[in-house]
Amino acid sequence: QVQLVESGGGLVQVGGSLRLSCAASGGTFSSYTMGWFRQAPGKEREFVATISWSGDSRDYADSMKGRFTISRDNAKNTVYLQMNSLKPEDTAVYHCACAIRFYGLRHQGFDYDYWGQGTQVTVSS
Repeated sequence: QVQLVESGGGLVQVGGSLRLSCAASGGTFSSYTMGWFRQAPGKEREFVATISWSGDSRDYADSMKGRFTISRDNAKNTVYLQMNSLKPEDTAVYHCACAIRFYGLRHQGFDYDYWGQGTQVTVSS
């Protein structure tokens, strides 16, 4: 069993920055592909970013490229999402997820096995 706890969400103005953290426990964190997803009210969950077990491979949704950075610190069992140049459309609940069955990057929610409860990000204009 893997537990994931997100933190770092909050209220920011347009153009501001936030750094989300996801602390993992109960598994072998360094062996797992990790991802971030988000869901806004009335909308479907969408892919944000993914990172391989080693941190050598990363990928992002097109709207996040150049603004968001996913990283991980395996010594701390933590994955991060640095969000810059935030826009109102970034407002959503952001979820961290863990894929224990794969070694490479994953872009679909059904490939992930464990999910955190989420942290709210609100971007005000």
